[in-house]
This record gives sequence, structure tokens and C-alpha cells, in this order.
Amino acid sequence: MRITLLVVGRTDSGWVSEGLGMYVERLKHYAPFTLAEIPELRNVSAFSREQIKDREGKLILAKLKPQDYVVLLDEHGTEHRSLDFAASLQDKISRTGRDMVFVVGGAYGFSSAVRTRADSMISLSRMTFSHQLVRVVFAEQLYRAFTIMHGEPYHHE
Repeated sequence: MRITLLVVGRTDSGWVSEGLGMYVERLKHYAPFTLAEIPELRNVSAFSREQIKDREGKLILAKLKPQDYVVLLDEHGTEHRSLDFAASLQDKISRTGRDMVFVVGGAYGFSSAVRTRADSMISLSRMTFSHQLVRVVFAEQLYRAFTIMHGEPYHHE
């Protein structure tokens, strides 16, 4: 079972790259983990939001395998406490055994085709975060979930 964080756009801030890199390295201790970036669309000023979402959606779908368990990081998804997210992750790993792909969409969210393909959606907060910041926040929460699953002292409750 592999875990991928699939994001639209490059990580373009030094502090985001540094924080994300730290958690990517830590996560490799628990599971094969990959960060995959889809290039941001160019010359989109003439496109509507829906056209942008559709084009990004095609790029996202092209990166997914039919057997992947796909989780969208989306404001309309289910919110979890860290302990609940760890339990849900453990359940998915043990029950499905499928590779998991967590997806961060572009600025306008996901196309209907990507939403249809998704197996589930989670929200990191009711607040809105930049797409750059979400990468670090999610990687930290994924790391936290693995430490909880392994009974390690990172999480304090």
C-alpha cells in the first residue's frame, strides 16, 4: 500500500517546501509516500472557473489508477479530530489494502468528474487555507495519524 499526496501546482514557497520536505521524510518511515505535483495551467485568463476545473480535473484523473482509493481534501468533506482521522486511516489501510491518493485541487476546487471518481472527501478545517499551506498541514496530520496508530508519543490528548 502506497500513499500519494497529489497537488495542483508547484510548491513555490521556501518555507512550505522545507516543512513539507520534513514531513515527507518522516512519513517514509511508516509507508511508501510520494508527493506528486501537476503543473498549474498556463494562459487561463480567457477560461471560466468551470473550464479551469475541467482541465485540471483531466490532469488529476490521468494520474489516478482505477484501483486507487482517492480522497479529496475539500472544504465540503468530513471533518475529523486527529484521533478519528488516524482510526479512519487505519481502517482504510487494513480493509482495502489499496494505494491511497489524497488530492489537493486548484484554486477553484474540483471538477464534477474528479468528485465522481473520489472515494471520500475530508476537510482539514471550516477555515480556508492557501493551497500551499494545505500541503504542510495535511502532511503533518498524516504523520500525526501514523504516530497515533503506532502508539508513539507525538500526539498529546
